[in-house]
Amino acid sequence: MSDTSDLKLRTARTIKWNVIDRISSQVLYAVTGIVLARVLSQEDFGLVGATLVFQAFAALFVDSGFSYALIQRKNPTQLDYSTVLWFNIGVASIIYILLWFCAPMIAWCFQNDPRIIPLSRVMFLSFIINATAIVQTNRLMKRMDVKMIAISNTIGLFLSGIVGITLALTGYGAWAMVWQTITLASIKSLILWLTSHWLPSIAFSWKALKSFFNVGSGMMITSFLNTLFQNIYSFFIGNRVGLVSLGYYTQSDKWSKMGIMSISQILTSSFLPVLSQVQDDPERFSRTTAKMNRFTAYILFPAIGFLIAMSTPIFHLLFGTKWDPSIILFQLLLVRGIFTVLNSLYNNYIISLGKARTVVYMELIRDGVALIALFATIPFVAITLPDDPVYGVKILLLGQVFASAICWVVTMVVTAPLSHRTILNYIIDLVPYLIQVVLIMIPMYLLSYLINNALLLLITQSLIGLAIYMFINYLLRSQIQKDAIDYFMHRFRKNKSAKATDNHHK
Repeated sequence: MSDTSDLKLRTARTIKWNVIDRISSQVLYAVTGIVLARVLSQEDFGLVGATLVFQAFAALFVDSGFSYALIQRKNPTQLDYSTVLWFNIGVASIIYILLWFCAPMIAWCFQNDPRIIPLSRVMFLSFIINATAIVQTNRLMKRMDVKMIAISNTIGLFLSGIVGITLALTGYGAWAMVWQTITLASIKSLILWLTSHWLPSIAFSWKALKSFFNVGSGMMITSFLNTLFQNIYSFFIGNRVGLVSLGYYTQSDKWSKMGIMSISQILTSSFLPVLSQVQDDPERFSRTTAKMNRFTAYILFPAIGFLIAMSTPIFHLLFGTKWDPSIILFQLLLVRGIFTVLNSLYNNYIISLGKARTVVYMELIRDGVALIALFATIPFVAITLPDDPVYGVKILLLGQVFASAICWVVTMVVTAPLSHRTILNYIIDLVPYLIQVVLIMIPMYLLSYLINNALLLLITQSLIGLAIYMFINYLLRSQIQKDAIDYFMHRFRKNKSAKATDNHHK
């Protein structure tokens, strides 16, 4: 088998297991989330949302961007892996101690609610537990063998969901989500340690750590800025409007991220190892990025566009009308998420070439534009109306959508020549799929005027939208769709043949 064919097969397998991971994880996550959303109050979600703002930064400092550096490096050594593991655990322990003492200050930031203090001190334990599994996960991703990652996520979500639902139904309130988070982190880490067949050396090398500095520090700064602007909105909403409005935002943010992060994670973990293999061949790198652009557009636009069109029946079916103010926030966050995924994809192109500093510059530009939009809209965030408790929050998110669109253009302008392609090529990769989805969303929206039942409307919209989309791409002879169908049909026939052979031997 040629290197190209082998790489293509490993890429397909990686995508397959990442898709299985995302689907199974999101189903379990959704079931748990639906129950918790029905049982717990908006204020409970606001309390947890307040702690998540600070936990996101703590987890970021624990990793320090070195996991990206490990993937980018072609042949990491045992000492490299061991050094990063001990570094992650050491930093996690130090940061947890600092946050334990800072818990009263965190409560003060959110209208001095004392319930946040004990809740945050327990919640922060999860990032220490997660730190123990970063290298284990990284090694599997580096080998493009993500099967066990998918299994650990699925088992962890299943068991932690049981814990969270049980505690919620027995009246533990926000603590149900806290212990659900701790349980999930513990189970995932335990499974990866038991199944990875790797143990770290009792060794630490400053030289090895410094060797990751160029890529690691660049990604650390980039991730810090990205995390800052993902969580700063929760801070201002909770600080300026209160925990109830923060609860509405937290709910919309959580469900929108289910789609956005799933797509981004599938593409990031599947594509970055591939790009690192062709980084020294400009022609192959150019072809690879072109195909990745089209594949991303083929998946991203219908996934997000159809979710936007179906958001109202989804929320009504899952939660009734309890979380209606979250629907418009959910839709705006999905639109912003389109640019988030595309920027993440372009960052992978740059990272794979070892140009982490360029990624930092791009992130600085993105965050600068986002900051301008934030300052322009923050005076309106506290505005509420009798029938619209999130009126000001909508203005805030509209500003961020506009800022994200500008930043996508800037990132594309920088990335295209690095991948040996033109800006026009990048746009042509995306536009056909975008136009299709926008046109298909029109009849999907019109169906809401004809069908009142949420379940029937949701089924009808999804089936019609998917059927029209695949039929259009069939007529256009989309190579991306053909490759995807051929792969899954090949795997289906192969599995069927294997079962027939097993039955014959029996």
